Amino acid sequence: MYGTWLVLPILFPILGGLMALRIHTLSVRRLVVSAILTLQLLLVLPVIFYDAEPYVAMELAPGARIAFQGDPLGRLFAVLICVIWFAVAFFAYEYMNHEGHRERFFGFYLMTLGGLMGVCFAGNLVTLYLFYELMTLCSVPLVLHIETRKAFEAAWRYLAFSVAGAGLGLLGLFILQRYCVTDLFTPGGVLYLAQAGQDRELLLVVFVIMAVGFGCKAGMFPLHAWLPIAHPVAPAPASAVLSGLITKMGVLALIRVAYFLFGWKFLAGTWAQYTVLALSLVTILMGSTLALREDTLKKRLAYSTVSQVSYVIFGLMLFTAGGLEGALFQAVFHAIAKNALFMATGAIIYKTHLTQVSQMRGVGTVYGISMWCFTLASLSLVGIPPTGGFLSKWMLAQGALDGNMGWISWGGIAVLMVSALLTAGYLLPISTNAFFPGKDFDRSNVVKQQDTWLMWITLTMLTAAVVVLGMFPNLLQPAVRAVTASLFGG
Repeated sequence: MYGTWLVLPILFPILGGLMALRIHTLSVRRLVVSAILTLQLLLVLPVIFYDAEPYVAMELAPGARIAFQGDPLGRLFAVLICVIWFAVAFFAYEYMNHEGHRERFFGFYLMTLGGLMGVCFAGNLVTLYLFYELMTLCSVPLVLHIETRKAFEAAWRYLAFSVAGAGLGLLGLFILQRYCVTDLFTPGGVLYLAQAGQDRELLLVVFVIMAVGFGCKAGMFPLHAWLPIAHPVAPAPASAVLSGLITKMGVLALIRVAYFLFGWKFLAGTWAQYTVLALSLVTILMGSTLALREDTLKKRLAYSTVSQVSYVIFGLMLFTAGGLEGALFQAVFHAIAKNALFMATGAIIYKTHLTQVSQMRGVGTVYGISMWCFTLASLSLVGIPPTGGFLSKWMLAQGALDGNMGWISWGGIAVLMVSALLTAGYLLPISTNAFFPGKDFDRSNVVKQQDTWLMWITLTMLTAAVVVLGMFPNLLQPAVRAVTASLFGG
């Protein structure tokens, strides 16, 4: 019975997406998609409250099983995804009115959700890999939706990078098999240490390869280039979930590899740990610097994602309870804030057709709700209290100090501070120019259209969540502490 509850949240949105592809009536499609996403939330609830043994659905070949589990880590990401996926759908109901092929968008939107649920509830690396690739394939149509030449080029690049990254993870799977006592994800790792110790250097190389591969989806250097290409051409709702949620599946895969396969004790203090930490810090600085120079608004936000998601990788690779806790808080708050940012940007583009940062002057005097949401979400990315971003970055800094890793600890804190200043430099001037355009500004230059409640209510709810959870982190802390307790004890 428990196995059924694990499989249903995966299969249900996939089947619902196939059905949505055939619904061409606007009102019926909205009703069906809303019902599917509501039921999806209900289907996830039983998995949230119960721990049980992993469920093996089938055996593909000797040593290759399809297995599912509902542990604290998978539950945390699954709930986050389902709630935000539901919210973004309501935003998309209005936004996609000016796009064609709406039934195709919502069909693949739902099927992508099924892929993400499969990654969250994967019980071993084989299952994670299969649903990781399914997630990629289902999200490609979201990137190429407008069917321009740039959209197809972006979609192919997204597909190529994602498949290559997942392929590196698959390579690690083949090598790891002979060193593991079980194929199931287990807190603390599954390596047979007597044998693994003999080939320690080989396994460290394998870990770095897998980290780079799964880091591709998270936008980590050197496989980050798909993000600033794919985001500007995708519709705003697709950009929101790509940046805010799908990138987190790279993070989730990396946590599974580091903490549930290799085990953090096997990796701590090695050159492999320092290599991935260094790559994350390079990515943080690089993304912030490139964002500062970019004038296309959605592309600037994409470079911001490159930087901000690597905060998560930095925290989880510290291999301390505080670092992992900060990483998980950062993953949650970035997901909420970045979805709000992309939807605020999409609302402005939808109403004004302005796409450049240099064109945002005075927009806040006309579209105040959208720009206030943009501003508050930006404050969270910078790390200014009382937003959630301040809390997560504070915890990351504490985790770095707790790790006592010399130059990495102090260098990491310095990079976080410099990146925060750069983040303020590429986000906050957008808001100041939008709200304070100067005395010579003519408001008639900004086209005024009526706000739509489906768009602004989603924006305000997500923006409020960034502030409320930042002020009351105890609402989120039990779910995060359950993850860290399973890995570090306590």
